[in-house]
Amino acid sequence: MEYAKSEKEYIDKYQKLGYTSNYLIKDSKLVDTETKKEYKPEDIYIIKEYRFEGMSNPDDMSILYIIESKDNNKGTVLANYSPSSETETAEFFAYIPKENYKESE
Repeated sequence: MEYAKSEKEYIDKYQKLGYTSNYLIKDSKLVDTETKKEYKPEDIYIIKEYRFEGMSNPDDMSILYIIESKDNNKGTVLANYSPSSETETAEFFAYIPKENYKESE
């Protein structure tokens, strides 16, 4: 995993590369906010992930996931992993099969 200064820098970079979809987690599924298409963890491939620590509190952490779906939908998910964050997003990503993690840059 790579550590970076700004989530926005990486979101902008990947949007230029075609990773334009935005997602949210709802009812244990990843949902495309525009098309409303739903994905289960096994439908998702993690292309890259970046970790970010909070500027004022290192315990405030987020992870930016660069993802592709089995139907070639590409986008990003920014997940908050602070002690007060909700767990549904973390649980969804924990269920993505390890073989669905790719390495690319």
